Amino acid sequence: MSTDNQPSTYIVDVNESNFEDEVVKKSFTVPVMVDFWAPWCNPCKTLMPIVTKLAEEFGGKFILAKVNVDDNQPLAGKYNARSVPTVKIFRNGEVVDEFMGAQPEGNVRKVLGNHIESESDKLRAKAGELVKQGNVDEAVTLLQQANQEDPDNPGVRMDLIGALFAKGDYESVEQAVAALPVNEREAPEIKELENRLLFVKAAADAPLADELMTLIEKDPNDSASRYRLAARMVVDGETESALGELLNLMMRDREYGDDGARKGMLAILESIQDPAVAGTWRRKMASVIL
Repeated sequence: MSTDNQPSTYIVDVNESNFEDEVVKKSFTVPVMVDFWAPWCNPCKTLMPIVTKLAEEFGGKFILAKVNVDDNQPLAGKYNARSVPTVKIFRNGEVVDEFMGAQPEGNVRKVLGNHIESESDKLRAKAGELVKQGNVDEAVTLLQQANQEDPDNPGVRMDLIGALFAKGDYESVEQAVAALPVNEREAPEIKELENRLLFVKAAADAPLADELMTLIEKDPNDSASRYRLAARMVVDGETESALGELLNLMMRDREYGDDGARKGMLAILESIQDPAVAGTWRRKMASVIL
């Protein structure tokens, strides 16, 4: 902890002459929290010990810059600090967050948490590089470690599920998805992953596409082979061909896989970005249902 005789390197008094260097330029390296305060302000006296404590505790992960508005009216006006205390977070030269009035320590921590890179975020970034390099097993290990150390980081959870999918550990993917909070379970990227998992599992032990086509030519009513062929097409990125096979299956065998063809089409259509293409196939599907 700092003392009066040994000022903290993480806390600085700023004014118009040093604001550019101490706030704007430093914010390209770490977040800078600027506290606009005044000596006569009682809420300032409540907030200042909190932000000072956090600056020391975080040990340089952010800088606390204090602006006495009585002595720096033009600076306060420039950044629209009309009341005190006003706190603004600078990152990469710009204000990225702010709050006014005295806040409980928990609230201040939450604001800081949105802008300070955590150890779990560092592990997450490293894991992302490993995935790009094809080292999926190492990435999964790092993300599992990050998830244990920081279970409240949703980005880690999402990346772990993606890495498990890339590894082919589909059972673990399903377990991880099932354990997600409801709001994260409904995220578009999770829905898309679940839809893709449906087809990946169906294609996992299926014959090659050419073999499946041969089986279907011999027996056009071979529902299992047609569904597996559609699944292989989805995995290979042949989305519209897969939709065609599933539509054919709907017309021939609505009972297969508990209406699996219709469910499969809906799963594919959820991930199609082109509204015109999706609309065309929805109309085709509707005509079969009717």
